[in-house]
Amino acid sequence: MSHAEALWLGIIQGLTEFFPVSSSGHLVIFKSLFGIQGTGGLLFEVAVHVATLLAIAIYYRARIASLVVGVLSRKPEALHYLGMLALGTLPAVLIGLSARGFIERQFENPVFTGLALLVTGGILWTTRRTAPRAREELSQGRPGVLGWRVALWVGCGQALAILPGISRSGTTVAIALALGLAPAAAAEFSFLLGIIAISGAAVLTFPDLAGAGSQEISGLVYGSATALVAGLAALWAFVRMLESGRFYLFAAYVWVVGSLFLLWTLLSGA
Repeated sequence: MSHAEALWLGIIQGLTEFFPVSSSGHLVIFKSLFGIQGTGGLLFEVAVHVATLLAIAIYYRARIASLVVGVLSRKPEALHYLGMLALGTLPAVLIGLSARGFIERQFENPVFTGLALLVTGGILWTTRRTAPRAREELSQGRPGVLGWRVALWVGCGQALAILPGISRSGTTVAIALALGLAPAAAAEFSFLLGIIAISGAAVLTFPDLAGAGSQEISGLVYGSATALVAGLAALWAFVRMLESGRFYLFAAYVWVVGSLFLLWTLLSGA
């Protein structure tokens, strides 16, 4: 993988990580269309995700700081939120440990990615009803409660989104909205939950760095740097888009992209 290819993949990752269009799916599409090889598979995928993790930490730095202070002070609200983050992380941990081989193979399977994008579109389309209802309940002083049921279901959505083509942000936010969380609260829980999941994935792939060559490592650095910058811009835009209530419109985008990619894959024999 050249430095230019790593830069482009990093930009794609950063821009698509926070929009509900599946960053992993777009990486597979980009690599398939341009015949990019030697990207390190899941290793490169996790590296650029770590960069967008830093973007989350920067954007939500005030909330993270208050949560840390609250936990150290043993405030019930902070301890409850931390417990929900831990609970929501469990499904992704179980799936990541038990099915890592299967997951990594899907990053080399264009047909799977195309079909998964169609599934993501269906998930996003459900928010055309759930998002307005969640905002109405919030305006009436009846916001959804972040309890164990919400955290567990959102965590299951995050586990499903390990697969390429399934949007993590789209799936987790859609589930949170369906269970009554307000848009801002849904986005915050989704992205803070992502910090734990992505950190865990990074730890699992650290041993792979020992066998990586200098060219591969430099590609990871270039890709991660551009993913961080693009991710900060995309996260800022995502939060404002979610507040506008037009989240479901991204369904049309992923349906079109998934369908065209499937057609290209079948015609080209990729």
